[in-house]
Amino acid sequence: MNRTKIKAVLDSPQQNYQACVKGWVRTFRNNQFIALNDGSTINNLQLVVDFNNTPEETLKRITTGACISATGEVIASLGKGQKYELKVSSLEILGDSDAEKYPLQPKKHSLEFLREIAHLRFRTSTFSAVFRVRNTLANAVHQFFQQRGFVWVHTPIITASDAEGAGQMFRVTTLDLNNLPKNEEGAIDYTQDFFGKSTNLTVSGQLEGELAATALGDIYTFGPTFRAENSNTTRHLAEFWMIEPEMAFYDLNDNMNLAEEMLQYVIKEALENCADDIAFLSERLAEEEKQKPQQERSEMNLLEKLKFCTENHFERITYTQAIDILRESNHNKKKKFTYLIDKWGVDLQSEHERYLVEKHFKKPVILTDYPKEIKAFYMRQNEDEKTVRAMDVLFPGIGEIIGGSQREERYSKLLQRMEEMHIPAHEMSWYLDTRRFGSCPHAGFGLGFERLVLFVTGMTNIRDVIPFARTPKNCEF
Repeated sequence: MNRTKIKAVLDSPQQNYQACVKGWVRTFRNNQFIALNDGSTINNLQLVVDFNNTPEETLKRITTGACISATGEVIASLGKGQKYELKVSSLEILGDSDAEKYPLQPKKHSLEFLREIAHLRFRTSTFSAVFRVRNTLANAVHQFFQQRGFVWVHTPIITASDAEGAGQMFRVTTLDLNNLPKNEEGAIDYTQDFFGKSTNLTVSGQLEGELAATALGDIYTFGPTFRAENSNTTRHLAEFWMIEPEMAFYDLNDNMNLAEEMLQYVIKEALENCADDIAFLSERLAEEEKQKPQQERSEMNLLEKLKFCTENHFERITYTQAIDILRESNHNKKKKFTYLIDKWGVDLQSEHERYLVEKHFKKPVILTDYPKEIKAFYMRQNEDEKTVRAMDVLFPGIGEIIGGSQREERYSKLLQRMEEMHIPAHEMSWYLDTRRFGSCPHAGFGLGFERLVLFVTGMTNIRDVIPFARTPKNCEF
């Protein structure tokens, strides 16, 4: 008999039929009731074993973590908490699990402990839910762009450029680190390296994406990016996934419209297709919130937070307006901000962004027209020559979720800004070619995918929304 997934059994209106299910044992009670999960749903299927007619040797092997195959009749359940159960007629152990050594016993485990056994944490309810939601969000991103005629471009992972100008990059080399070749000046001779020059893991696919957009019109990238920041926070990873659309003939307003539309689309897809997982994660977050002091608890539960973003039009204000609001706020006057707002030109912190979203406007906010001194070289300069056509989308609980801009399409202006920021033009001649030959207005943005998954799942540490986190001093599994 072909296997039926547990989700299909539980979602079907049918009963009183034969089915074969396979999965991993979560619990085994009273030598009779097995809670089985196969990863297709957050919910377990209860199997009822006839222990009088099952060999004792088989019963002993039904342990937490064991993999089994069971065939029997799907019937209406008499017990509470489940609609159907499977009355087992035959059972086979596919893979044993030593109950004394298996680290995932049926009890509550801390997230810190589960990070140490990340190769097994997929089997917990929390992480199976997180990674099903992650899958749905990734699929929704592709659906959104593909339905609108965007071309998915695979930008390089190994690159010789630094898109952000940050310098925090992982070096790629095949040189013998114990015997590095040197040139006449005593510096490392990268002409002898694999690529004949110094290369790194990419921090962004944006610049290459711009090249594609100036020929294909609307494109997006979705792939891994790397930052060698020695940052041990709940918001940073050394390896993460980025979504970066670039659109020819878009201005800043078009860019904001697309960002709002995309975020609302993918969150709605998760709410619709992962309802059970999100309900479970919402309950989990509520329990976690109870452990916090009252003043640190969120005013909204997870479902309310998600609907806050899908049901409200995003407020749009300039950086200058935001500074005025923040400077005049009671929060600032009463010195409740860790970083007080006293002058124009400062970089906003997460606490300021969250204040604008959660306290002042009570809806998601898009900030625009930031000071050029705190933004990247490729952003289009405004006529005031002080600000650039940048945009940040701000969400409750986390602050910035998207950063983007209208790009500087004017060759002379871009060159001037690169000189001011000491970015060598000769190394970026390929990028400047898009401004030399048929330049056009264009715009784009970047969305850190893990930041999105963190928001939608209600998890509080970014290491818990990627299967195997890469962080300082940690590259396990």
